[in-house]
Amino acid sequence: MTRPRFRRRIGWLPRLDYFRPDGVDDSNIEEVVLTLDELEALRLADLEGLYQEEAAKRMNVSRQTFGRIIEEAHRKVADAIVNGKAIRITGGPVEFDENLVSAFDYCVCPNCGYIKPHERGKPCRFEVCPKCGSHMVRQVNIKKGGE
Repeated sequence: MTRPRFRRRIGWLPRLDYFRPDGVDDSNIEEVVLTLDELEALRLADLEGLYQEEAAKRMNVSRQTFGRIIEEAHRKVADAIVNGKAIRITGGPVEFDENLVSAFDYCVCPNCGYIKPHERGKPCRFEVCPKCGSHMVRQVNIKKGGE
């Protein structure tokens, strides 16, 4: 039996969770699923330019685990770009950094951690998680003082 995964800390959530290549028929498009922790690794290493050791500390994982996460993220993004696949961003074993600042609310599955942007006028408790079938709960991101 494998040991349970620790939740990886993320400090940012994307506004968009789906990207697709232009000119590809939607009915025939293949998807690559990029988890939120993989996206966070890409953001920290490739966008912010952090070394793996510092990025791993921010995500609350070991440097070796960060290396595996970023390697998998790079492989998935390369597959999507080279083979014309869509990228869906969702889920993953994550927890939110206390300094997360966002103008958006999210529906979160309390059992498996699946996350999706909240749709106005549609209560999260009526949403069913597509991964495990549980009812979702609302995650409100609170802005810290002065931000």
